[in-house]
Amino acid sequence: MSAPFDFASLGLSVALGLGLALAPVATGPARAQASVGQEAPAGGAARVSALTDLMMMADIMSVMRDEGLEYGKTLATEMFPDKGGAQWDSAVALIYDPATMRRRFDAALVESLAGADAELDQIEEFFGSARGQTILRLEIEARRALMDDDVEDAAKLAWEDISAEGGARVDRLTRFAEANDLIESNVMGAMNANLAFYRGMSESGAFPQEMTEDQMLADVWGQEPAVRAETTDWLFPFLSLAYQPLSDEDLDAYVAFAETGAGQKLNAALFAAYDVVFTRISYDLGRAAASQMQGEDI
Repeated sequence: MSAPFDFASLGLSVALGLGLALAPVATGPARAQASVGQEAPAGGAARVSALTDLMMMADIMSVMRDEGLEYGKTLATEMFPDKGGAQWDSAVALIYDPATMRRRFDAALVESLAGADAELDQIEEFFGSARGQTILRLEIEARRALMDDDVEDAAKLAWEDISAEGGARVDRLTRFAEANDLIESNVMGAMNANLAFYRGMSESGAFPQEMTEDQMLADVWGQEPAVRAETTDWLFPFLSLAYQPLSDEDLDAYVAFAETGAGQKLNAALFAAYDVVFTRISYDLGRAAASQMQGEDI
């Protein structure tokens, strides 16, 4: 049995990672709802909270919320064009509540960084520096800018030109993406989100017949080529746009940090934390969409 709607056609861009400091998942579809309800343990929570402040997580969550509200409009247009409206908008806004997202993110990050005091020292040193703060601001500004379709189109064209010419900058960006496993991890992240969406819809009775876990997994894996293409098409224009103002020296330093033990530890922790956030968001969106389609109060 196939799902009655092609979720891959929507392009779940809200689940894509955006550079080391903004990267989501690294788990795989079979674990899409792991730890969705966890709360931060006391040990290490204060230091991780300070770290996420240092990494401008409030600004990142704000961008994620804006992306989510736009994505909610896309869902409504594609899935129930005559049943959207204020009730749906309100449900989407609640699902993308920044405080809730931040709480779940910090809780997961505490768990992932437990016992990593030595690495945390290096992470704080890098991102607390003027160079680190500049990089974070550039990533956030680029992420927000790419919400504009015209900017996104221009960034893609610019990347096509740059990558066709090749050279040291292309090599640096490619090395950065490889160091952080950004393509593979973000593909898995988007697929996790898709699976969680299916689960939310299925558990809310959206499908005419019960959809088994195997059927949902099969549909999600069938979307993998399209998800991979979308991820690649989006990621490199983002990296190019975000780091364009950086000198070669600064970009080399960022790549070098990403390749250290501390950088790898942080990257894995960020992926795990975003997995918690995005799979719960997608699951809740699935449940809300199912209720909207069935004409129920959300």
